[in-house]
Amino acid sequence: MTIETLTAEQVMSRVLVAIKPDESPLMAWELMRRADVHHLPVLDGRHVLGILTREQVAASWSGGPQEQSSRQVRTLLQGERRPVIRPDTPLARVAAAMLDAGCDALPVVDAGGLIGLVTARDVLAAVAGRVRSAQTPGEVVTGMFHLEPVLPRMPSPRGAR
Repeated sequence: MTIETLTAEQVMSRVLVAIKPDESPLMAWELMRRADVHHLPVLDGRHVLGILTREQVAASWSGGPQEQSSRQVRTLLQGERRPVIRPDTPLARVAAAMLDAGCDALPVVDAGGLIGLVTARDVLAAVAGRVRSAQTPGEVVTGMFHLEPVLPRMPSPRGAR
């Protein structure tokens, strides 16, 4: 197997953490932090609405936890145009699509929806000859918990109970 013959399916990340469009930026940040990932596919069912990056979440941050919990990640994707690639897309075309779109991650989709994600790190690993087995089954996991901000208690007036 040479770099010229590799496809998106052979280099893509197969185990993904994803988020639903109605979740909050606070949830997105926490999922990224806990999973140690820089990209979160935003999924409506298996349909990819976009890829949320740590930079997008950080750049949109304003206010505290309560403000971040009241917004939806779908609003962070407005105006984003990111190509999707097929599993059989040659690695050279994947890299060209990343360069043309000015992004460092592309979703890999088939007729059933999202099956993987090719990141700049995956491309570099392939160039370095570190391709993982394509036999590994994929898995897309959306947030399995819900975060609610816990606000500090206001001190009670003296003498009140």
